[in-house]
Amino acid sequence: MQLWWLSAVELLERIKSEELKPVEVVEAFLERIKELNQDINAFVTINENAVREAKELEKASKDDKPLYGLPVAVKDNVDTKGIRTTYGSKLYENYVPEGDAVIVERLKRAGAIVIGKTNIPELALLPITDNTLFGETKNPWDMSRTPGGSSGGSAAAVATGMIPVATGNDGGGSIRIPSAFCGLYGLKPSFGRVPCYPSLPIFVGLNSEGVLTRCVEDTALLMDIIAGRDDRDKYSLPDENVSYSNVIDEGIEGVRIAFSPNLGYATVDPEVEEIVRNAAFKLEKAGAEVEEVEVSVPRLESELVTKIVLEVATFMGDKFEEWKQIAYPLLLPFMELVGSLTYREYVGVEARKEELWKGLRQIFSNYDFLITPTTAVPPFQLGNVGVSEIAGEAVTPLGWMAFTYPFNFTGQPAASMPAGFTKDGLPVGMQVVGRRFDDAGVLRVSKAFQDVSPWQDKKPDVK
Repeated sequence: MQLWWLSAVELLERIKSEELKPVEVVEAFLERIKELNQDINAFVTINENAVREAKELEKASKDDKPLYGLPVAVKDNVDTKGIRTTYGSKLYENYVPEGDAVIVERLKRAGAIVIGKTNIPELALLPITDNTLFGETKNPWDMSRTPGGSSGGSAAAVATGMIPVATGNDGGGSIRIPSAFCGLYGLKPSFGRVPCYPSLPIFVGLNSEGVLTRCVEDTALLMDIIAGRDDRDKYSLPDENVSYSNVIDEGIEGVRIAFSPNLGYATVDPEVEEIVRNAAFKLEKAGAEVEEVEVSVPRLESELVTKIVLEVATFMGDKFEEWKQIAYPLLLPFMELVGSLTYREYVGVEARKEELWKGLRQIFSNYDFLITPTTAVPPFQLGNVGVSEIAGEAVTPLGWMAFTYPFNFTGQPAASMPAGFTKDGLPVGMQVVGRRFDDAGVLRVSKAFQDVSPWQDKKPDVK
């Protein structure tokens, strides 16, 4: 097997045994990026010091560095000391942070080497990956389609073997959507599980830091490093005092799982629904009890837009109109709403969140987990924010992502994993949602599904 298709766990085992050295691993992935990135456009900035950092690492002890020599990519809205961080916006085109974000600090302290930064939509505001600075990232399963967003660059990089793992963040589906569209595993941890500092004041109360990987074991490994309290983020949660790597194989015998194909309001592509339904019931082979249920919760799409649009306008302040002149064009229809929205509507979002939580509490009082499709459609054509219709029915621009953002409002852990492929060979994602703070449980269910329906050997047709 080529080096770039090894999991992070396998790669680290070979480095630890001295079969591989950090320098040759870093050089191999840099060469892989050089070969593929011009077509995919996943990376937007390369760390020019990566090889030097690998050489320095080789002089250090492995003992206290569980990620010794592991190459990682970092999403371009996460600060990296000395490496350009643009947030996908012309406003930050030449911004070079003086310090690392908490998640990057922890990865580097554990011995990981940052290879570079991955593409995002401007300010991570759209569920696709395109901006006026770097252009669009393509889906490696079909170059005419989007990898999703906003962690689309990270997803495309991992899916093509340009990097074994990459960071992402999720304020409405930004880890789970590109994971679904690119055939990867992506966990949105509980809100606060991984500290988010520093960050732009957008997606307040919604955003979770996390990673995108090709298998559950790699995510568990990285969660053991990046999770845990940091007082710089006042929302960060206390440590769980659990090793995620140790609990993922504990099994799900007797676990009760509810399956909802539509959350009571979504229109879903019939092929996607069939693939996810079949996948959900495969968990019975692992000892779980799976039952299809009817769910009744409010649709908070307009509330998501209201919250984010007003936060962007507040963040921009007096520069809002100036920014609109250089902003990514597909953002403008959303930003034109600013004049019609008020803070009364912003505050009203909280009341609607309570309605959502009340409906979901009824589900989680009877079931341990909830399964849905991750997205209502397979990856769609580049140049679009969404689709205008699904199964012959007209839908709103964000109607296709109806399954992800509810769990940003509630802060629950949720993961997307490959459920199967359409007849056209496009990946379809299945979402597993856990009770509040049960990140370990979501990882256990995910690993159980990976065991009964492995996906790691399925790769896009790239070099």
